[in-house]
Amino acid sequence: MHTWEQVMVPVNWLRERIRTKPRTAIVLGTGLGGLAGEIERRQAFPYDQIPGFVQATATSHKGELVFGELDGVPVVAMEGRYHFYEGYSLDQITLPVRVMRALGAELLIVSNAAGGMNPLMKPGEIVLIDDHINLMGVNPLVGPNDDRLGTRFPDMCRPYDPALLDIAERAAVHFGVRARRGIYVALTGPCLETRAEYRFLRLIGADCVGMSTVPEVIVGVHCGFRILGLSVITDQCFPDVLEPVDIDRIIATAQAAEPGMKALIRGVLRKAFERPTEDAVRG
Repeated sequence: MHTWEQVMVPVNWLRERIRTKPRTAIVLGTGLGGLAGEIERRQAFPYDQIPGFVQATATSHKGELVFGELDGVPVVAMEGRYHFYEGYSLDQITLPVRVMRALGAELLIVSNAAGGMNPLMKPGEIVLIDDHINLMGVNPLVGPNDDRLGTRFPDMCRPYDPALLDIAERAAVHFGVRARRGIYVALTGPCLETRAEYRFLRLIGADCVGMSTVPEVIVGVHCGFRILGLSVITDQCFPDVLEPVDIDRIIATAQAAEPGMKALIRGVLRKAFERPTEDAVRG
């Protein structure tokens, strides 16, 4: 569990260098880093230069904190995230979320690549995360609570903001992006699940499965973010016809879905911050 003093070291370091105060924080998951290249007035800071940050090691995760603007909205984007399976502590994984909040961001958009267990969800489709199940066996809020960062017992009845989900659904219709609501379940990884585990996960109500996002969302709720979660379905995880996974194909599928993901994120930003007129959800 972080302390205020730990968070403020990278916050103060960044404040001395950034030109704009972000209003939205974006966590870009596997294969989805291309949006960072569309940020205007861009300033990029490699993680290993920022005090307290560690280097991302996962495939396709560049490892930079990018500041600038998307369609006039000041943003900060994590171009690559940390995972528990990389050997990092939950404090290390979630520190960037607290830093982005302390820098002024009000809205947190988290994205990931996930395996689909719902037969209605096809590879390349986007899931608007309506709720999640934490099966990582750990929680980033364990330890002494610093009340300056958030309450001891944050309520998790609606971690994903209903109004943002509605905006994302309307944006999906507008852009012709295939998207539906679903339940995301997080496990530690890095191994993928067995057939019996997929059956269990589906039985308890999960639609898609991954190895990230939940720690960031828990901390995001703790520090007062409004949160939108997006998953790209990269493969189908049906126990009776399960085949070995090709990681390169998973990354390629996530990258192919990136235009739709970009459209949704930009549409949400414009509407959430009341960008004017009929262009409110245009990309």
